[in-house]
Amino acid sequence: MNNALSRFFDNRNVLGLLFMLPAAALLLVFLTYPLGLGVWLGFTDTKVGRAGGWIGIENYEFLVTDSVFTLSVFNTFVYTVVASVIKFILGLWLALLLNKHIPFKSFVRAIVLLPFIVPTVLSAIAFWWIYDAQFSIVSWVLMKVGIIDQYINFLGEPNLARMSTIIANIWRGVPFVAICLLAGLQTIPPSMYEAASIDGASPWQQFWHVTLPMLSPIIAVVMTFSVLFTFTDFQLIWVLTRGGPINATHLMATLSFQRAIPGGALGEGAAIATAMIPFLLAAIAISWFGMQRRKWQQGSDND
Repeated sequence: MNNALSRFFDNRNVLGLLFMLPAAALLLVFLTYPLGLGVWLGFTDTKVGRAGGWIGIENYEFLVTDSVFTLSVFNTFVYTVVASVIKFILGLWLALLLNKHIPFKSFVRAIVLLPFIVPTVLSAIAFWWIYDAQFSIVSWVLMKVGIIDQYINFLGEPNLARMSTIIANIWRGVPFVAICLLAGLQTIPPSMYEAASIDGASPWQQFWHVTLPMLSPIIAVVMTFSVLFTFTDFQLIWVLTRGGPINATHLMATLSFQRAIPGGALGEGAAIATAMIPFLLAAIAISWFGMQRRKWQQGSDND
C-alpha cells in the first residue's frame, strides 16, 4: 500500500494536477460560477429584490432593437480600436527609446510605470479635474496663450467626451504596452543587429526585418491583453462621465452596470455583459491563430 501511494505521488502528472487544484478551485469559485450565473440571469427577467423566471432570449431580442445598446456597442468598438492602436504605437516608440542607452534609464523606466500603477479611480478623478468645464487646466493654459476665448466643455459634448475618455485610457495603458515590449526587445540578441548592419541594412530595415519579426509573439500577447482590458473598461468611464453626455461614452460594460444595479434589471444587465463574451473570444482567437501561423513556440519552427 505504501509503495503504491509512493508511486502515485511520485508521478509528475499527478503532482502537477495536485499543485493546480488550489488555482482551479479559485477559478471555479471566482470565475466559473459568476460567469455561469451571469449567463443564466441573461435568460431571465430577474430584478433587484425579486427572483425572476425563465424568458429565453427575450432580453437579447430587446437589446437588438435598443438604440442605446447599439450605440454602446459602437462606442465600445471605437474606444477599443482607437485606444489600442495608439497605445501600441506610443508603447512601441517608448520601448525603443528606453532600450537605448540614455541617462538615468532605470529612473525613467520607473517613472513611465506610474500611470499604470496609480489606481484607476484616482486617475479618472485627476482627468475629471483636467477636463472640468469651469476649472480645466487645459482650457486655462489655452486661454492664457490666446488660442481660445472660453473654457472648453470636454465632457459635455459627445465627440469631445469620446476623445477625452480615449486620451485618459491611452495615458493609463501606454506604460503596460511599453514595459512589456521593452522586455521583449531585451531578449533580441545584439548579434542579429550586427549581422544586419554588416549586410548593409539601414536602421529602418533592421527595425522592419529584425525587430518586428522577433517581437511579433510578444506583440500578439500584449495587444490581446490591451484589447481585453480596453474593451471591458468600466472604472475610468464611470467616474469620468457615467456614460454621458446623452449616452455618447457608454460602453457595454458601463451600460450593463447601469441597467443591472441602479436600474434594477439584473436580467437585462446580465444579457448585455454576456453579449460581450463573443467579442472577447474573437479577440483571443485572432491572437492565438496569428501566433500559430507564425509557428513560434520556444524558438522552434515546429508546432
